[in-house]
Amino acid sequence: MRPSADNRQARGAATRQALMRAAEKLIAENGIENVTIRLILTEADQKNTSALQYHFGNLKGLIDAVHAERSIQVQSERGALLDSLLEQTDSPTLRQLCLLMIQPPFDLARRDVGYRRYVKAFGHELAVMEASALARVEVQGGGGDSGVRLRGLLRRALAHLDDDAFVRRMEMAVRLCASSMSQRARAPGAFRGADAERFLSNLVDGLAGLLGAEVSEATRSLGRPGGGFRRS
Repeated sequence: MRPSADNRQARGAATRQALMRAAEKLIAENGIENVTIRLILTEADQKNTSALQYHFGNLKGLIDAVHAERSIQVQSERGALLDSLLEQTDSPTLRQLCLLMIQPPFDLARRDVGYRRYVKAFGHELAVMEASALARVEVQGGGGDSGVRLRGLLRRALAHLDDDAFVRRMEMAVRLCASSMSQRARAPGAFRGADAERFLSNLVDGLAGLLGAEVSEATRSLGRPGGGFRRS
């Protein structure tokens, strides 16, 4: 009885993976608005038309599972890089911390065609979403232990910003990363070679400049905001 149960579990896991990878590929190629459950089942070579509903409930459940899986990858990658950095210094520079914001997804995209498809599929959505992109990444890639630790280090490095300015700058930084990576992922050989390294270094420079800039008198004169991005 045990081998049979193990086989069913393995088949179920394989089906889930096939459906998630099919969704990433189709959304990257066609946009989420043009992807249906039927297309995903066909791409995943699933004859059982209820397979997606059985494993994920609905299309949203499938996409949430994709985000959760990729989030774990990013958090693990960032955790290893952060541990390595903190072994070298107790006081990382702002640029070193900004590199940790983007290097984990950059490295994953360089190694894994599936992750490149994920960036193509969902990066632009994050960049233009109406709700807070910062709140989204706190549970999708930017969260977890490594995300909490990195945010704490960034807050310490950006002590010249009050809490509102810090959140607003981080919101813009998240959107800059998402839009830049999404656009980059569509170029041939996007994450390999000297040009890819220049892209990464320039993006880190941009993040450091955005986050590290002093709040101008012009901005201070506008006072505290009455609203902001809608958290989701």
